[in-house]
Formats: sequence, C-alpha cells, structure tokens
Amino acid sequence: MADSSSLSTAPVRDTADTASLTGSIRHAAGSPPSETAKSQPADVVSPQDDSSSTDAAKETTAANPLEVPQYVSGLRLVMLTSSVTLAVFLMMIDTSIISTAIPRITDEFRSLSDVGWYASIYQLASAAFQPLSGKIYAKFSTKFTFLVFFAIFELGSLICGAATSSAMLIVGRAVAGMGCSGLMNGGLVIIATAVPLERRPSLTGIMMGCSQLGIVIGPLIGGAFTSYSTWRWCFYVNLPIGAVVAFGMLLVPIPDQFAMPRPLDVLRRLHHELDLVGFALIAPAAVQLMLALQWGGSQYPWNSPTVIGLFCGAAGTALVWGVWNWYRGDEALIPLSLIRQRALWAAALTQWFLLTTVYAASFFLPIYFQAVFGATPIMSGVYVLASILSQLVAAVVSGVLVERTGYVIPYAMVGGALGAISNGLYSTFTPTTPTERWVGYQILNGIGRGVGMQMPILAVQVAVKPHLLSIGMSTVVFIQSLGVAIMLSASDTVFQTILEHELPIQAPLADAAAIISAGATHFRSIVSERDLPGVLAAYTLAVDHVFYLAAAVTGLAVFSAMFLGWTDLRKVKKVTVVDAEQPREKPLKSEDRAETDGGLKSVD
Repeated sequence: MADSSSLSTAPVRDTADTASLTGSIRHAAGSPPSETAKSQPADVVSPQDDSSSTDAAKETTAANPLEVPQYVSGLRLVMLTSSVTLAVFLMMIDTSIISTAIPRITDEFRSLSDVGWYASIYQLASAAFQPLSGKIYAKFSTKFTFLVFFAIFELGSLICGAATSSAMLIVGRAVAGMGCSGLMNGGLVIIATAVPLERRPSLTGIMMGCSQLGIVIGPLIGGAFTSYSTWRWCFYVNLPIGAVVAFGMLLVPIPDQFAMPRPLDVLRRLHHELDLVGFALIAPAAVQLMLALQWGGSQYPWNSPTVIGLFCGAAGTALVWGVWNWYRGDEALIPLSLIRQRALWAAALTQWFLLTTVYAASFFLPIYFQAVFGATPIMSGVYVLASILSQLVAAVVSGVLVERTGYVIPYAMVGGALGAISNGLYSTFTPTTPTERWVGYQILNGIGRGVGMQMPILAVQVAVKPHLLSIGMSTVVFIQSLGVAIMLSASDTVFQTILEHELPIQAPLADAAAIISAGATHFRSIVSERDLPGVLAAYTLAVDHVFYLAAAVTGLAVFSAMFLGWTDLRKVKKVTVVDAEQPREKPLKSEDRAETDGGLKSVD
C-alpha cells in the first residue's frame, strides 16, 4: 500500500474515469478491458501531463476505488530529489575530475599515448547508448531502470579505481559512460513523474544547477586526491556516495506515468520492443561523428583519409538509420510521431545552443586563468565558481518564477540573450583585465545559464505524451551531446588556429612550436621575460576568438526558443492512467478542447 504521506491523491471525477482506469489496469495485468471500459468515453486527457503509477493505482484502487496515487510529496520528495541530484552530480564530476589526475596516471602506466581515450571513451559510450536508454525507460520501471544505469556507472568507477593497466582504465571509463547515458534523462523523467507539471521548474532547476557544479569542482577534487592521496580516489569516491544515492531511492516509491508492459513480455520481444536494429545503426553513426570531431586537427589533419572516412561513415550510417526509422514508424528507436514534434526539435536546439556557453566557459576560462594569470589548475577552478554559484541561484529563482507565470519561452530567450552578451564581454579580455570585471562577467553568464537551461526540458515535458517522455528526454540529451562535441571541436580549432597565427606576430623571437607543445601551464618555463608579454597577448586573443564563436551560437537560442510553445504550465491538468499498449486518447468534446502549441490538448 502506498504511503499516503508520500503520495498525494486526486479523486476520479466520474464513473467513466473509474471504468477507464479499471480497464487500463486489467489490460496491464494481462486481462482484456471490460466492455464498459471500452464503451465509456475517457475523461479529458492531456498528453502533456503525468499519469500515476499503475502498480500504485492497483493497490490504492483495491482499498478505495475513487482515489489514484499520483505524486511524491513531503520528506520522501526531499529524499528523492536529493538522491537524483546527487547521482547526476557524480556523473558531471566524472566528466572533468580526471583532467588533473591524467599526469599521475600516465606516469604510473607509462601511457602518454592513451591520454585522449581517458576522456573521450566516456563521452563516446554515453552518446552511443543515449537513444537506447530512453527506450528502456519507456518499457521498464523508472526507478528500477535508473538504479540499473547507476549501478553500471558505479561498476565502471570501481574498475577505474582498481585498474592495473591503461587498457583496464579505458574499459572502466567506457562502462561508466554506458551507465552515465541513462542518468541525466532518467533523473529528469523521475522528477517529471514525482511532481505535477507546475512544480517541476523549481525542482528541475535545483537538479540541473547543482549538477553543473560538478563540472567545475571536478578538477578541484581530482587535484586534491592526486596531490594528497592517490588518483584512484577520483573514482573510488563515487562508491560510498553511490550507496547513499541507492539507499535514498530505494526508500521512495516512484510512480510510473503509464501502465508498463510486463517485463517478461518485453524480454521475449526485446529486439522488437527496444528496436535493437535501430540502435545498432545510430550508435556507430554517433561514435564515428564524435571520433572525427575529436581526432580532426589534433591526431590527424582535417583532410586526412581517416577523418574524412569517419565523417562519410557517420553520414552513411545515419542515412541508413533514417530509412529504418521511417520503416519502423512509431515503434522505432525514436518514434516518427516524436520526430514530427516541433517543440522537441526547438528544445534540443535551444539546449544545444545554451550548453555552448557552459562548455566554452568551463574549458576556456581555466585556460585563460592558467596561461595569462599563471594560476594553478586548482585556483583556476576557484576563479570560475562565480558563474556556477550564480547559475545555481538563477536556476532556482527562475524555476519559481515559471511556476508563477506558467510560460517557458521568455526565460529561455532571456537566457540566450544573457549568454550571448556575457560571451561577448568575455571576448574583451586582455592580459590586464581587472578582477571585478571577469567576476562580474561570470555572474552575468551564470544568470543566463541558470535562467535558460531548464526551459527546453520543461517544454518537452509539456509537448510530449507521457509514454514518450523518456524517449523525448533521451533524444534531447543525445542531440545536445552531439552538439557539444561539435562546439568543442570548433572551439579547439579556432583556439589553435588563432594561437598559431598570433604567436609569430606578438612574440616574433619566441619558438611558437615549442610554446604550443608546452601547453598553457608550462610555456612560462621556456619563454624569456622579453617574449612573455607577447605570448600572453597571443593566448588572450585565442581565447577571445573562442568566445566570439560562443556568443554567436548562444545567441541562436533566442530564436530557437520562440518555437518551444506557449502552453501555460499552470493550466495543464491531471489525467487518468495511460495504457502502455493503447496510449492514444479518445477525441475530446469540442466544448472541452483547448489547443496548445504543436496540436496538443489541455484543459483549463
């Protein structure tokens, strides 16, 4: 029996609702719905809204057929939100914590040639499994699926910590990346199922704001472990914290949004239910694209046969996947009905454009501080805390404001505008920029990120039907992963090109090749006092040009956000359970129909 202190309930409004709900439950349990349930019209159904857990509905209906458990509340909601946020926080830390540990790792394993794989294999595995993770969430219990992905992530951390060779460490990073693929979209789906739509903005803001902190403090924690203990604790630290996450989630019943098919039925038809053929096509396409972007201009020239071959392979495989996806229709890995959603593509693009400012700042501000100011890696992480803390505050405040106003488009547009302006201000950096300016610019940038980042996620939750929500989330995260890879590759190309161009101009007597080879933290040891100002000017100009690009891309979010939809979150109403096998609703009466963006229906 679901705990009434943790699940709020709402009465079923009439006999038709009760019959419809009973039919859905019987059908989910393996029995055909009654004729009464078939003949009675369902109550007004909004595909944007959260449906309650079928299992919880079974239990409560047995005791009181007029009540259906819907949402988590009280202390259990606090525990659930904290656990999910902590899990995603660990995932974000894992993307950056290894950066300061790599020198010690390469010394121990004598594996300097493997450095690129330590970071890239994690991202490759995560991106490759991202689309499949959404399909898995749509077929199995949300809590069970999240815990399985988290367990895989923890297993990868254990393998990394216990690694006895470079190859073992790479395998561990790949396993952790596979687990990571289901954590962000899983966390968003859990919050979407746990609370009503009008309460999601603030909780989503807390989760995304806190988790982004992991990107910045990852190098700080990694540097501390590497300096005062061992690099292995960069991975072992996930294990005790992971136990806390698992314990907190196991204590909270999480409602599913629709009647799940029986696990055994899914397993019997696994290749069909999960569209494993589609996964086998789209995963290699994503991997080839990301490898081409990571290797191009660094390990291989952009016009090399290897890079060109990877791009062609990615395009060809993606084309075959597109044909297969069209053939499968709504049973595909990414259903056609979802692909046709304008709001989904607007959300994916807006999220990509807004994330540009996050990663540009996270990667290139530390380079500026280390190269120009001579800061240590740890102190460069401290210097960028202003943007992260302001982002966290802005995310929570904007979430509360959305709950009051109901619309996401204005906040997404403001986020894009502030991101573009702040990146433009970053591009004015010089070797002598005073502290108050770079701190102030970061605060403005953090506010823009905090205001805008969660809005595309909320737009997807409004636009996508409950049984497609997890797939919609994974699609957005997948596209943003590819977008970030493209942006980082372009940024690195701009940085390297400008640095190579400016060094001979700003410091004509210095050895430009040796300076570039030494890196941002070691070039001072080979540069004379006479040439140092020119080298610092060249580094500053290279960073400035990266932020020109970031300002332009982030500014595109202002335009893509216009298509997120003007649905008022406060007017989206709760509906009855949606059957996983028969997700379509019956038509609404004309007097009850209210049109929302993208042809979706809601009721005032």
